Amino acid sequence: MFVPPQEVGEDGSILAKDINGNLIPASQILAKPPGTRALVAGLAGEPTYLTVTKDNKLHSWGIVDNCTHLGCTFPWNPNENQFQCPCHGSRYDHEGRVVRGPAPLPLQLAHVSVAGDYIRIAPWTDIDPRTGKKPWWV
Repeated sequence: MFVPPQEVGEDGSILAKDINGNLIPASQILAKPPGTRALVAGLAGEPTYLTVTKDNKLHSWGIVDNCTHLGCTFPWNPNENQFQCPCHGSRYDHEGRVVRGPAPLPLQLAHVSVAGDYIRIAPWTDIDPRTGKKPWWV
């Protein structure tokens, strides 16, 4: 008998889903080439970018698709290797650091892990590895 994993983990993690609420198998994203950015429904339904690494794994953090200027969602521009907010021109590098404002803060992170063929996304409360400081969203 098939028993799916718990929707919410003890660490507050959730299972990654697509826009329609369907579970996204890790194998589906990991079949893409390294450098691929996959957009999934993350914590509280926030769109979150997952990245396929050079060794065909998921990066240990996801980047929440929510501009720190006014909360707009934005696309990943692979030609520029940046997240680019179309509303007011904010740009972020591949790790979510501000390259150009008016955005005042880096993008929010979320922990990403794979268990079997399920992707789990958990709140990031550790030190922000990009700044070496407590995250602004905690």
